[in-house]
Amino acid sequence: MHLFDTRRPGGIPWPEKKDTLLYRPALPDRFRKIAVPLGIRGYIEVEASPRLEDNEWVLKTGADDPYFLGTVGNLHAGRPAFEKNLERFHRNPLFLGIRFGNIWGWDLSKEISNPTFLSHMRMLAETGLALDTADPDPALIAAVVQLTNRVPNLRVVIDHLPQLEEPAESKALAMYEADLRELGRRPQIYVKISEVPRRVGGKVPNNLNFYRPRLDQLWSIFGEDRLMYGSDWPNSDLWGPYRFALELVQQYVSEKGPAAVEKVFWKNSIAAYRWKRRDSGRPRWSDPATS
Repeated sequence: MHLFDTRRPGGIPWPEKKDTLLYRPALPDRFRKIAVPLGIRGYIEVEASPRLEDNEWVLKTGADDPYFLGTVGNLHAGRPAFEKNLERFHRNPLFLGIRFGNIWGWDLSKEISNPTFLSHMRMLAETGLALDTADPDPALIAAVVQLTNRVPNLRVVIDHLPQLEEPAESKALAMYEADLRELGRRPQIYVKISEVPRRVGGKVPNNLNFYRPRLDQLWSIFGEDRLMYGSDWPNSDLWGPYRFALELVQQYVSEKGPAAVEKVFWKNSIAAYRWKRRDSGRPRWSDPATS
């Protein structure tokens, strides 16, 4: 999920003011009111800004919230200040990784031939932090294959695959599917089941069977040990209320059994992000949802 405050001096880079649905503060107290009654026990924030000091703002905003497990921040790999910034932020145990992909005008497929970028990816891997991709397309998936060829110990989390628009041309589709299968053979690659709902003909189908083929594809490739749920809140409001996507995925994963549910909804996120339990104020997994 994302945190931002539209009231901050200087504004925010996302969402835009003209987005009347999303442009309002998205802060921990608002999120808890929505998510905790549905059984949510914790969350990981993913960057919504390319500004360096917004990493610090997120860490401070979440510091006093026991449900906040950490953040995937934004440090621009490939730039001269990356090493210094990585040293600064990775000291905080709530800083879990960085995001780089089809966002803020960046292009992973162009960066993998950049020696400085690759050096920074090796540094990231050595610190034990993860790399999140952003808004995937077939070119980004191919780039993740190439990146992990070069930096095989880098943990990568791919987001939003359920909404990826697959190539229409048969050769391009075959290449994309081959890249996915290759990533499926790499144990350091994780995939978020995020942005599952899609709009078709102006409507968002609410039947799980509509989404099942794409979910089945991901399950067959990555399995119950490498998939994890992501809400993408509040961006998820574009397709429906928070519980809509959550219940779709709960329904699908519950068919796989209780062990799969535990893995997809929390255990796999530990393997992917290496987050730590918070202090005694942290709600226990067995606590009632309203505690």
